[in-house]
Amino acid sequence: MTLDDLEDFGGYIAAEANHTDDKRLGRKLDRVFDKCQRLLETYTDDPGDAITAEQAKQKLTKGINDSQPGKEPAIILFRPKSKKPKSAKFPIKFTQHQRDSLLQYTQLKAAIKKRVKSAGEGTNVIEFTKKELDHLQDETGQAVIYARSPHKQRLLAIQKKVDDTLEEICLEDFGYERPDRHGQPAIKSDRVIQLKVSLLECRPTIWRRIQTKDCTLGGLHEHIQAAMGWQNCHMHEFIIDGERYGTAMAIDFGFGDKKKDESKVRLSDFLPKSGKRYRFQYVYDFGDDWHHEILFEGYPSIEKAKKYPLCVEGERACPPEDIGGPWGYAEYLEALADPSNERHDELIEWMGVFDAETFSVEKATGAMRKGLPKF
Repeated sequence: MTLDDLEDFGGYIAAEANHTDDKRLGRKLDRVFDKCQRLLETYTDDPGDAITAEQAKQKLTKGINDSQPGKEPAIILFRPKSKKPKSAKFPIKFTQHQRDSLLQYTQLKAAIKKRVKSAGEGTNVIEFTKKELDHLQDETGQAVIYARSPHKQRLLAIQKKVDDTLEEICLEDFGYERPDRHGQPAIKSDRVIQLKVSLLECRPTIWRRIQTKDCTLGGLHEHIQAAMGWQNCHMHEFIIDGERYGTAMAIDFGFGDKKKDESKVRLSDFLPKSGKRYRFQYVYDFGDDWHHEILFEGYPSIEKAKKYPLCVEGERACPPEDIGGPWGYAEYLEALADPSNERHDELIEWMGVFDAETFSVEKATGAMRKGLPKF
């Protein structure tokens, strides 16, 4: 098998791991993907290449395990002493094919795009700040929706690398240790849950990062609506590991005969106790069909000076209700930006002035605390 074959095989495994509903199979596929990446790194490493903290942990753990034949494998816990500054950069290794797919299917910011283009031939390391990694995560998340094979598999492999790096950053920032092999820590009362909510099929990405104490899916629905800026005018559902969850009323009226009651499921029932990143979906308005990706990012410590829930950060305004979904919204923005468009004046008269780049963390947090109007 050539290195190109190995890279494509790893991308295929990453794609399967992201789409399987079988948790056990997903874990096995993750292990196969990790082995593929280690092989690629082994045969493409140059002397002096930087390695991540996670790679250092893996190498040290493997060395100790190899030196103790016949004994149970050891797992080493690391607690970093300090948080990284915002300007800190984190290395990620990309193959030539992965960089090509990234440039072809994403809308990277100019500075990032320049670094990716100038990385040279073959497999190379590129460094990113945490903010740049967030942007890279947004772009790959959008791109995998449309990309065709083999680009889709390569983008999924990139997404996994970015996820793993951000996971390590969050674990350090939150001071949260990975569980040992004898069990997983529960969600403690001094922890909150951090989620990133991203609206899919809209470019550039509209997103919110929120923190909440443990709540039901029904409670999370309210937090998402308020933080995003929706008006709770339509039906919704959550999709988690292939299972669908909705309101008891929707189920009673036959709008979800295969759905489960969202009021009976709490976040702590399914989020990884280890703090490992985890994705699920939230769909709002079955006409416009707004799909949101919910990314669990970990368990930060409660800050006594803060009240929860709250919106930590985000970008861009929520689309207007009943605008026609992602495609209708794109046409709406195009018409607003062009005074010569035949619908320009009509839309301004109907919707008023609209700034797609406006977003206020304070207003989003206020809306989350206030709660939603009931319809």
